[in-house]
Amino acid sequence: MLTNAVLISVIVMVVVSLLRVNVLFAIILAALTAGLMSGLNLVETVELMVSGMGGQSNTALSYILLGIFAVMIGLSGITTTLVNKMLILFNGKKTALVLAIAGIACLSQNIIPVHIAFIPILIPPLLNLFNHLKLDRRAVAVALTFGLKAPYMTIPIGFGLIFQGIIQEEMIANNMPISLNEVTLSMLMPGTGMVVGLLIAIFISYRKDHLPRKNNLTEVDNLAPHTQTESRWGFYQWMTVLAILVALATQIKTESLILGALAGIIILFVTRVIKISQNDKIVQKGVGMMGMIAFVMLVASGYATVLKETGDIEQLVEQTTSVIGTSSFVVATALLLVGLFITMGIGTSFGTIPIIAALYVPICLATGMSPLATAALIGTAGALGDAGSPASDSTLGPTSGLNADGRHDHILDTCVPTFLHYNIPLFIFGVLAAVIL
Repeated sequence: MLTNAVLISVIVMVVVSLLRVNVLFAIILAALTAGLMSGLNLVETVELMVSGMGGQSNTALSYILLGIFAVMIGLSGITTTLVNKMLILFNGKKTALVLAIAGIACLSQNIIPVHIAFIPILIPPLLNLFNHLKLDRRAVAVALTFGLKAPYMTIPIGFGLIFQGIIQEEMIANNMPISLNEVTLSMLMPGTGMVVGLLIAIFISYRKDHLPRKNNLTEVDNLAPHTQTESRWGFYQWMTVLAILVALATQIKTESLILGALAGIIILFVTRVIKISQNDKIVQKGVGMMGMIAFVMLVASGYATVLKETGDIEQLVEQTTSVIGTSSFVVATALLLVGLFITMGIGTSFGTIPIIAALYVPICLATGMSPLATAALIGTAGALGDAGSPASDSTLGPTSGLNADGRHDHILDTCVPTFLHYNIPLFIFGVLAAVIL
């Protein structure tokens, strides 16, 4: 087992990622390691990896278009109105404010699929209010991460359609047929674990008054003018709402996030909410926001192809099953431990699904686990990489907003709280789902 190409390449990928090397380079190095250990030369390995990258091309294009759509929504002025309303409505109501932020974050994954794009727009103007309420920013970090994770795990709309669609596609590609509805059903129990973690954080762990850490940067009061900008609700805002609704309806009707995003983009251009003359800058910003994630998924798909072609997956399956046996509980626990190790290093749930599926599905088939149980394990393992990983957009996003005044630590105030409140319940509920389903 210690000379297994799959195992060694995964270790290389995780170690390089933990050394803060960009995940894109880490996956490429891991793919090259797997190819060389299996007897391929560098050229053959690269060609094999590139040939497999097309497996996630639909997902990558979806991300790029959603990034562009998110930038356009931000420019419409609709978010300024939302911030001003929140400042008035939630003054003196800490718990309600945190729950509202979690709710808004949930919308960013499904109904208004802008992912983390809303955080730099919404959160910095609210920092004054957080300080006034003595609101523990760790609670806000946990709430934001919940909204960035739980909806795509459980609801097959927006990013949820991408996430669950990747699970379905990769399971089918690894000879375990499953429907999208079954994938959704399998993720309900792990999603419940997320809810438990959120409630513990808000009502137990971080409910007491807490001021943010001090530093030598400019105080948050200088952010106040952003909250007082007048934003009248008019034609452009209504057209933005129309674009969001049309994008959602198109996506549901066609089951294509690409067509949904395109529909919303076209409406914003046609109604002149966004001027055609701005299109180059908007595309650049949209690609800058989501392009990295798209390329990570493309390369991860190519890496999964290399892993499959090495022939060592079957060997790893045989060796693993001989050690852990066929007990659903033991298999699930062992697989999620491996999944936690892999996904924490990579830091992206979407990009790791092809890799995890290539490892999990053969083992689950060999041990007699059902497609529902397998999907639950794959989805849970992928989600583990989004909670607590320093390289995850679900932790980097919250920090980008909460640290606008330099008073929020990425590791101590975002990564540690989200790891404790989500990875632990995700692990427990993921194992339960595998055993029950």
